[in-house]
Amino acid sequence: MSLFKKIVGKLLNQPEAEEETDVVKLGDQLKNADLDYKFAQLFTHSGGFFNYCSDEAEALKTLQQILKIEDVHSVFCWDNDLKNFLDVLNIPHTDVLELTNDAALITCEYLIAYDGRVMLSHNNILHYHSSRLPEKIIIMATVSQIVSNLNEAMMKVKRRGTLKNLTSISGSQSKLDTPNKDSSKLFLLLLED
Repeated sequence: MSLFKKIVGKLLNQPEAEEETDVVKLGDQLKNADLDYKFAQLFTHSGGFFNYCSDEAEALKTLQQILKIEDVHSVFCWDNDLKNFLDVLNIPHTDVLELTNDAALITCEYLIAYDGRVMLSHNNILHYHSSRLPEKIIIMATVSQIVSNLNEAMMKVKRRGTLKNLTSISGSQSKLDTPNKDSSKLFLLLLED
């Protein structure tokens, strides 16, 4: 990459081509791997924190550890099932996004194994743009939500027909959605169905 392209890329906060090719190379190396393994590798390679949970009890324990380690005091969470987790842990939460929220606890539509991205819709983050979410995002998903690529995810979305405002985030979410936030952390709790 030429020096001029590097400087312009830094000014525009674009990822360097080397980082993109690293994900592509890793994806090519894992092309015959199981989808869940491939997704986990690419998600963590892009900076996300992957946690496998065999059941809801283990997910609750993992969530508690994340909230404690990350010093979270208030969570944006509007999903009723996820609110139950926060109620058990005695963590204050709000149905609407507030400036006081240190984290968001959300669900997702699909986990895309091709590049380790997480597909979100209005069902997960309401009308908020993903860049408005707190710097710590905790996603609860199941193994059955893993799809091989974006085309498969879009076909499933089209079949359901009720989703709108689709977006995707990855472990390096700050490079995708929020160029002014360098300290975003994306945690995934993957549960067995």
